[in-house]
Amino acid sequence: MKSSPSLGVMLWRGLFRRCPHCGDRRAFFAKWFVRRERCAGCGLRWERNYEGFMLGAMAISFITTGGSLLLTMAIGVIASYPDVVLWPVLGSTVAVTLLVGVFGYPISYTLWQAVDLHLRPVAEDDGEDHGRAVVN
Repeated sequence: MKSSPSLGVMLWRGLFRRCPHCGDRRAFFAKWFVRRERCAGCGLRWERNYEGFMLGAMAISFITTGGSLLLTMAIGVIASYPDVVLWPVLGSTVAVTLLVGVFGYPISYTLWQAVDLHLRPVAEDDGEDHGRAVVN
């Protein structure tokens, strides 16, 4: 069984929506929001047989979306201090939060897959097809 790379490499791959294990560009997604059950490159299963996988991915999404909200709001307040302009700051904060929330959706899943692979390395029962891609 091929072992996964370091956590840093897997997080970097996950940040660009690649499979954290093999680095395949198509990873687990047929389209931006359409997910496959297996990686198109290495055949690794998406959820790897355990309950609650989606909760970790949702937590990553919540953290990145909430972080972008706070960062955008802080930049807007600091840039316009002492006369904080409410509507432009509020509008930019909502826009950035929606963009990160919607377009960061698949990225949060590949980032969580990287963390999960680091915490629980690939095992024989994880469904890796040893290089044979399974494309849906």
